Amino acid sequence: MRDSYYLTTPIYYVNGRPHIGHAYTTIAGDAICRWMRLKGKRVYFQTGTDEHGQKVWEKARERGMEPQEHCDDMVVHWKAAFERLQITNDRFFRTTDPAHADLVTAVLTALHDAGLIYKDAYEGWYDVSAEVFVTDKEREERLAAGEEEAAFTQITETNWWFRMSQYQERLTTWIHEHPSFIQPEARKNEVLGFLRTKTLGDLCISRPKERMPWGIEIPFDPDFVTYVWFDALLNYLTGTGFHVEDGKLSPPADFSDWRELWPADVHLIGKDILTTHAIYWTTMLFALSDVVEGADTPESERSILPVSTLYAHGWWTSRDGQKMSKSKGNTIDINLLADGYGVDALRWFVLREIAFGADGGFSYEVFQTRYNSDLANDLGNLFHRAGSMSQNWLGGVVPEWGSDHESRAKLTALVAENIKTFDASMDALQFHEATAAANAIAVAGNGHVQESEPWALNKAGDEAGVKTSLRIAMELSYAAFALSLPIMPERAAAFGVVVGKSVADMEDDARAWLRGERILDALVPNTELKLEVLFPRFREFPEAIAALFAEAEAEAPPPKPKKAKKSKAAPEPPAEIEFADFAKLKLRVGKVLSVDDHPQADKLFVLKVDIGEGEPRQIVAGLKSTFTADQLLGRTVVVVANLKPVELRGVLSQGMVLAAGAKVAVDLLTVDAEPGEVVR
Repeated sequence: MRDSYYLTTPIYYVNGRPHIGHAYTTIAGDAICRWMRLKGKRVYFQTGTDEHGQKVWEKARERGMEPQEHCDDMVVHWKAAFERLQITNDRFFRTTDPAHADLVTAVLTALHDAGLIYKDAYEGWYDVSAEVFVTDKEREERLAAGEEEAAFTQITETNWWFRMSQYQERLTTWIHEHPSFIQPEARKNEVLGFLRTKTLGDLCISRPKERMPWGIEIPFDPDFVTYVWFDALLNYLTGTGFHVEDGKLSPPADFSDWRELWPADVHLIGKDILTTHAIYWTTMLFALSDVVEGADTPESERSILPVSTLYAHGWWTSRDGQKMSKSKGNTIDINLLADGYGVDALRWFVLREIAFGADGGFSYEVFQTRYNSDLANDLGNLFHRAGSMSQNWLGGVVPEWGSDHESRAKLTALVAENIKTFDASMDALQFHEATAAANAIAVAGNGHVQESEPWALNKAGDEAGVKTSLRIAMELSYAAFALSLPIMPERAAAFGVVVGKSVADMEDDARAWLRGERILDALVPNTELKLEVLFPRFREFPEAIAALFAEAEAEAPPPKPKKAKKSKAAPEPPAEIEFADFAKLKLRVGKVLSVDDHPQADKLFVLKVDIGEGEPRQIVAGLKSTFTADQLLGRTVVVVANLKPVELRGVLSQGMVLAAGAKVAVDLLTVDAEPGEVVR
């Protein structure tokens, strides 16, 4: 185990501005790097922009600019976006950096001199968008899958080629012998399946200047520029200070041991560029190592090795399941989300909502539901309740420990277990599990408040009991926020101010928790609380997002007139009732404490709902077609409290949750009030 940690994101094309997909990858990289720094690693985090290639050249022409002028203009927006997203990269890399051109030139020369690059003619199909050559079979398969013929053009030209084909067996062996090399497992199987069923060809690494002049010139043939992918992938090496001098590896001056940075620990990429990284990049490194370090050098003595983990995550898709991209025109404006809900809410959502590796559908409704559930209801609500009660009864300070409470030991164990889960999940890049662990602490805190009933203790004059009840709630809230520092650095730091803790204090406490120390005992008694609403609840969309829906509705074509139908007798109005009949209904505010699958029914959930009675109600609800368990957990709902209990498919249901919708629930009735409050 080395003390350093080197992580990269892809470098992003500057033919447009950042969208949620770019934000997703970069926020994930930032979160894990923040956590590694907290744990004492010497982190080197690199991101940046890919500024060569046909797409960039065409975009510059479209704007009436020179390519470099276009790149210099666009990169300002990328740097500003990453600064706003609180990305803590150590280097922002640009492939137009002269040092990078020097490295690409040196690598091309070294491989050419070794006979690994040759010149040959090609006739066939070219994918203009992806900037890759495709075989007849690949084109037919993609056309059959729905791609348009215009995506491909037939060309005949001479180019320079890298002898990638000679590394197929070595690449296959490497993947088998290094199980963590390609993650998640499905992506590894995808690459192995490709290598097992197809013959790896050689890679075209040039483009004729007469067709596309924007790129790094081929050093041994000035009529060509370097293919954008061969150029771009080398950024991971350039960023470490790597260069080739007289055919030998020259380590960077600012790192005493180049092995402290290479091989990189993680390359984070989207699944759409898995092939270029798993195959192109890895075989390039094999070839470079053979040339620079010697083909007979044992692996244990080599420095130029493939990345330790190549992690290919999934896509954010739109409501119709389509990948979000600039070309499809369905990207999400991350600035609208940051403006409306805050940057930290955006960071939390993209890491919490889906498993890292899977695809996830985005909608503003899903975003707001997650925000209200996790951040407003769970994390935000817990300390607001405890802090408000402290202000009312204990002078607005962190209370000292009072009488012992039976739940303290149980909750200390719960927090310890979730800290372990958080740490292991972050190390494994399973951010949704890490955020779930932090959120589980807040959920436990809200449950503790309901169970310990500090209001009842205060009414009974049990000040020692009140102190312990609220101290436990505050410690749980602090643990949840301190763990969330890598995910939500600004809001977590703001919470630290509330309880008199600096960011350095919070990081120190988190390190102590990892050692099993100070768990549920990190706050300083009698610290004055500076209460702040960290996550206000949203009942409606923020104004700018609501305007999008209004604009879309205004632009929608009018509905087609329907054929007139034979008139039917108007339905009879519902029978009227007296107020006394309505008054028989006892409606109460409830908070969903747990959500389980019904053991005998696929469409039903079994909820535990706190309606202020001391013991939660068990309610069977047919909400599975609309909500996930995570979306229901922590929701504040309206419950019919005096409905006669009944068994539904063998499970007792003690009430009903009110929902909108006739045959299928489309939303839940929600109010901003404490559990047990009367609804009338």
